[in-house]
Amino acid sequence: MTLTDKTLGVGMVGYAFMGRVHSHAWRNVTAFFDLPVESDMRVICGRSKKATEEAAARMGWAAAVTDWRELIERDDVQIVDICTPGDSHAEIAIAALAAGKHVLCEKPLANAVAEAEAMVTAAQASGAKSMVAFNYRRVPAVALARKLVAEGRLGRIRHVRAQYLQDWIVDPESPLVWRLQKEHAGSGALGDIGAHIIDTAEFITGQHVVGVTGLTETFVKDRPGGRVTVDDAALFIGRMSDGALASFEASRFATGRKNSLRIELNGSLGSLSFDFEAMNELWVSSGDAGFTRILVTEPDHPYAGAWWPPGHGLGYDHTFTHEIKDFLEAIATGADPTPSFADGLRVQRVLEAVEQSHGAYRVIV
Repeated sequence: MTLTDKTLGVGMVGYAFMGRVHSHAWRNVTAFFDLPVESDMRVICGRSKKATEEAAARMGWAAAVTDWRELIERDDVQIVDICTPGDSHAEIAIAALAAGKHVLCEKPLANAVAEAEAMVTAAQASGAKSMVAFNYRRVPAVALARKLVAEGRLGRIRHVRAQYLQDWIVDPESPLVWRLQKEHAGSGALGDIGAHIIDTAEFITGQHVVGVTGLTETFVKDRPGGRVTVDDAALFIGRMSDGALASFEASRFATGRKNSLRIELNGSLGSLSFDFEAMNELWVSSGDAGFTRILVTEPDHPYAGAWWPPGHGLGYDHTFTHEIKDFLEAIATGADPTPSFADGLRVQRVLEAVEQSHGAYRVIV
């Protein structure tokens, strides 16, 4: 099976939360988007033979294996989709790229800058395409926000305020999982959800974060199952490449907030505001007027025209379908997918800078 056949075989590593939503996207993308190439869900990989075979049957994969190396070696796999914890991203991606496979890798790109740098080097040396899965870029309202900023509707951006708030580990009796272990996750709220708001802020503004200082905190240090070795929350301020001031907050201890990725931009001509918990809405203000709600479900809004009639909202899963649609189009046309591994590396450098700056502040007495 080759690109000339107009079908690309997909092998996915991982079958849990991200594996489920990626599988849903692979199953549905060609049903809603007219693409120059199709995908075929050839094989899924996981550590448990029984659980992986059950996942394959449930989610629509043709085969199941327990060794990702076997998946990469298959001739019927042209795309490798990495949905594993961050500690395995670099090894799998580098091997897949060396084998000439296209790679889609979940965020954050890696657990450390050195790993991300090695992944970028591998991507540059390979003839295959690669992309990091920052799915919130593909929310229609976020894509529209980027368009409005690029058109100059907000003027020069002065302030960026970004938050990602969840509450799933507020209960101190919640058990220790891999996302709470540094050796697997790299960092806690900072990397898991903070990475998203860094990328979203850079995507919408078209600017890069060029300097930060921050604080992190672990509120519950011991849980059933062991010691927590990552942060529960992170706060950091920074400056964007065109001079805008930026503030970022990532917390998994924001009681009552389930998945609130929020961003507000204030410019010289206007402002905009978005909250993923109302993901079909974008709020825009022009000049000194108040905010007006835009329901981002019209046919001419980014991605929305492929789905339902106006007013029939989209959901979390649709962002992954959009992501895979864009990835397949890039492969078929020879374009460079975005966000690239280089974009993922830049986010990784911001995360590391926040960690290194922790505590480097003046104490007021």
